Amino acid sequence: MRIGIDLGGTKIEAILLTESGEELTRRRIECPRGDYQATLSAVGQLVEGIERDFEIQATIGVGIPGTMSPATGLVKNANSGWLIGRPLEADLAKRLTRPVRLANDADCFAVSEATDGAGAGARLVFGAILGTGVGGGVCWRGEPLQGPNAIVGEWGHNSLPWPEDEERPGPDCYCGRAGCIETFLSGPGLRKEYRTTTGQDLQPHEINSRAVSGEDEAEKTLQRYEHRLARSLANVINILDPDVIVLGGGLSKLERLYRNVPTLWGRWVFSDRVDTKLVSPLHGDSSGVRGAAWLWPS
Repeated sequence: MRIGIDLGGTKIEAILLTESGEELTRRRIECPRGDYQATLSAVGQLVEGIERDFEIQATIGVGIPGTMSPATGLVKNANSGWLIGRPLEADLAKRLTRPVRLANDADCFAVSEATDGAGAGARLVFGAILGTGVGGGVCWRGEPLQGPNAIVGEWGHNSLPWPEDEERPGPDCYCGRAGCIETFLSGPGLRKEYRTTTGQDLQPHEINSRAVSGEDEAEKTLQRYEHRLARSLANVINILDPDVIVLGGGLSKLERLYRNVPTLWGRWVFSDRVDTKLVSPLHGDSSGVRGAAWLWPS
């Protein structure tokens, strides 16, 4: 049996999977924001409750909004600030009295979709998260790639490729630089783009609805977004040459992206043709927690 934990900024979700990937239970609680010790206790209580109810002891995988530094063993790059600088993996292992595997939540998404999702059977899968932020994960034959800096797939904090004049120098990013892909392709980035031209602050699905209804500014906003996404993914294809790119996050629900972006990205891909597939996630919002469960091999 496998337990996966999705440790988010506002909620903690747990799932129990069989070896074949069948979901037996799913539970969600609020995350005790700002309280590290309470977060450890909350994860421990979720795991213990599932194991007690099913009379099992399972492997534990945890997806976090950051990563463990190989150099220090401490959490880094997390937007859940109370986790930064903490030995989360060691502390959870102590709390649960067994080894625990931690990975970035985008890596967990990629693992899920590469294992039994939209990228199942593909050799190289790139999972691209388009949500509050922009992140990614890379899987080779179902296994997440890891590097010495624990930042594989962090495409969102590269500069927007092939920028046009009006895109320079780009919006400021929380990482301290300007013009990062995340500032253009995140949900807040899309909202800001529309707000700048119309003065109205709408959610991405509302912008899409207006475009469907024939509003010119909404359509132009989404076309600019697709152009930027095509350039950014073309850069990924030039470096990784993935078989499949799976989109995740809230913006992955915009169906027009799967039609329009592949018609654009060939302009920047260094090849005579592009056979990479752009697909929506099979497991949707469940992919992160499922991928955490799959961090342990069979």
